[in-house]
Amino acid sequence: MILKKTFTLIIALFTATSIFAQTQKPNFIIFIADDVSWDDLGCYGNTYVKTPNIDKLAQEGMRFDNVFLTASSCSPSRNSIITGRYPHNTGACELHTEPPIDMISFPEVLKQNGYFTAQSGKFHMGKYAERGFHLTSNGKDIGDGGEALWLETVQNRPKDKPFFMWFAALDAHRAWGPNKFSGKHDGEKIASPDYLADGAETKTDLAKYYDEIYRFDNFIGQLTKELEKQNVLDNTLILIMADNGRPFPASKTRVNDRGMKTPFVAFWPKGINKNQVCKELVSVIDIAPTILELASAEIPESIQGVSFSKLLNNPEKSFRNYVFAEHNWHDYEAHERMVRTNEYLYILNSRPQFTNLGPADAVGSPSFENLVQLKEEGTISTEQAEIFMEPRPTEELYNNLEDPEQFNNLATNHNYIKKRKKLNKVLMEWMKETGDDVPEILTADWYEKVPGYIKTPEHGKRGEMPGTKNNAAINNNKGRF
Repeated sequence: MILKKTFTLIIALFTATSIFAQTQKPNFIIFIADDVSWDDLGCYGNTYVKTPNIDKLAQEGMRFDNVFLTASSCSPSRNSIITGRYPHNTGACELHTEPPIDMISFPEVLKQNGYFTAQSGKFHMGKYAERGFHLTSNGKDIGDGGEALWLETVQNRPKDKPFFMWFAALDAHRAWGPNKFSGKHDGEKIASPDYLADGAETKTDLAKYYDEIYRFDNFIGQLTKELEKQNVLDNTLILIMADNGRPFPASKTRVNDRGMKTPFVAFWPKGINKNQVCKELVSVIDIAPTILELASAEIPESIQGVSFSKLLNNPEKSFRNYVFAEHNWHDYEAHERMVRTNEYLYILNSRPQFTNLGPADAVGSPSFENLVQLKEEGTISTEQAEIFMEPRPTEELYNNLEDPEQFNNLATNHNYIKKRKKLNKVLMEWMKETGDDVPEILTADWYEKVPGYIKTPEHGKRGEMPGTKNNAAINNNKGRF
């Protein structure tokens, strides 16, 4: 009898200790959508798309209005987020390339600090990143939208450890097939943005895109209910974001806000007050050090970002002066660099001889076909025709406050010479300090710039990736920005 009581006491103490340890450190979940621009969620003012679960989390947490990606291209963007490094500093700044195996991801650091780490859904980062997770969904059926295993991953986690989950959807990447969420949006009720045609094909295209976002939102709702059921929701920091802009012309792969600004919702009842809005500039390379700081883990020197944890308590606290981004090969040859302040966006294009139609999936879209039709008819607007511009400006400068759509290029305006030169200097200093460069021979176009993924003679051949000759993936190159 005494032995039984003693055993019961030991079990009770062990359970209490486990629960205490688990509740002391916050849990983390990143929900990352595939190809979704910042203003394609209801909480950002989009009146067409249905995202009730995300909107609720934004209302009960914090909506960030100025969080920027470092690349509007899937694998370079995701590798940048998970390492806290700029794309050319990961050694994988082009689509479908991998960082070296000794690269460090922040989930790996969490794993070393007692966290259970799991990934489910789209991966697209490389073998080094797999090392950071106890569990991945690689090789498993993740469902049409990539979310099929999210719920069971949370349900089957070890209950005696704090956890980090990287839940990556395939939504809303093209192609869009029918599923149980299809038809939630009516194309006839959607008004196309100014840079797209207002034809029926484009409206239907947008409706199907919104249907996929609705599915992403639905699974987030399922997960929050499960976390609440497990009594861990209050101590779980949920971040909702995307890897690059919408898969439409003038958005994905672009370094403007349509390509680089990501939706970013932070929900954490224990650490964030309700209905907060943060307008400070934040880069996605700041996510890694923020999570590690909140987890009381040491931040590796390799991380180039800065923790924004102070913004969670005080969203008006001063943070960044600049954010930077880059556009390298993604189906087509490219080399663009961007620096953005709250007021201005400056772009430097080292391949101005090429058009910027968007990636191959956007070129093959009904929305692109609509634009081609308007061009052939001679009824295309200046905003719609921008993607066909050839050559393009070497420099672009936009006033974000007066021109939020970034249509009016001020780079040649004499009234803005000083501003253009200042931002050019800042950008060149950042490139130098981070080991960036402009190789003479970049990866060329792999596809013709027409619908259908028609391969060029250069298909499969790689040029020199930016940063290679400066060993930018090896050096820390933090910069001072």
